[in-house]
Amino acid sequence: MKTLGNEIEIKALEALKTCLKRVPFLTIESVKQEPRTDDAQFDILARVRIAQERQNIVVEVKGNGQPRIVRSAIFQLLRYREKNPNAYCVVIAPYISPQSAAICAKEGIGYIDLAGNCRLTFDKVYIEQEGKANPFAVKRDLRSLYSPKAERVLRVLLDNPKKAWRVQSLAKEAMVSLGQVSNVKSLLENREWLISTDAGLVLSTPDQLLTEWSENYNFSRNITRNYYTLKTMAEIEADLAEICMKKGIRYALTGFSAAARYAPAVRYQRAMAYVGEKADKVAESLSLKEVSSGANVTLLSPYDEGVMYGSRLIDRIQVAMPVQVYLDLSSMKGRGEEAAAMLLNEMIKKQW
Repeated sequence: MKTLGNEIEIKALEALKTCLKRVPFLTIESVKQEPRTDDAQFDILARVRIAQERQNIVVEVKGNGQPRIVRSAIFQLLRYREKNPNAYCVVIAPYISPQSAAICAKEGIGYIDLAGNCRLTFDKVYIEQEGKANPFAVKRDLRSLYSPKAERVLRVLLDNPKKAWRVQSLAKEAMVSLGQVSNVKSLLENREWLISTDAGLVLSTPDQLLTEWSENYNFSRNITRNYYTLKTMAEIEADLAEICMKKGIRYALTGFSAAARYAPAVRYQRAMAYVGEKADKVAESLSLKEVSSGANVTLLSPYDEGVMYGSRLIDRIQVAMPVQVYLDLSSMKGRGEEAAAMLLNEMIKKQW
């Protein structure tokens, strides 16, 4: 017999027991791991009794609760249920996302996660708890998906949301390795946000990707320098564009400066721009005074050159792509979040 060989299986066993013990009229007769055979493709078998009725609960344990992985687990459980219609099937994973939970509910499969979310419905039993945050949010796949090089791939996909990409062309466009694209592809497919078609890879749920990215985006990775000028916003932005063009320096407006180009209703009193190199020299050429408070100009040295991808020329000034501006604004509490929401609704969603 296979033994409990890793931590997730041990925790899954305990989580199942804990969940079942919440039912006062249910008696747990046994909970144990089962060997996999051709007829039994699952990890745990629990036998419980409700009054005089006995119920078998079969459990598939997964180390990842992303939708594609959960679908795979459900497929295995449904095959078993075809031959054993009275068995109740459950998926257990470290964290079951709302999307994965909905998939389970639609197929009549129970679920439990180690965060405390669960849904079990059989006989007279109904247990449901949701809304528990993912305690495993800072995990390897998030760090991998939202690393600087991986984000280059995400920008390409989100800036061209309806385009089908071959892996090689996507790697070339994002200026990353084939391995990097393959890693991002796998992570997005596990979330069911990317689908493979005959024409290539297509982003299927850009809204969910952008939401999760904004929740994990770290604006503070940029080096920020704050300045003061007596010039108007329009004047300083035009001067910045002229100097960068003359010196061959990459730049792009972001924050409210960019949002005002995409959604003219946005009002602002601070200019903000990414400057690819020599930000201090650019500031000197603009006669900007560096200040610790009262700034009305912010120059950013980008944490990765990918932030410049997809920049548009609007009124002879380079402006960061809408998705990048949305991410930056979302990091600014209050009016920044309001401007981000306006940009999302008036500009970004219309491309989807």
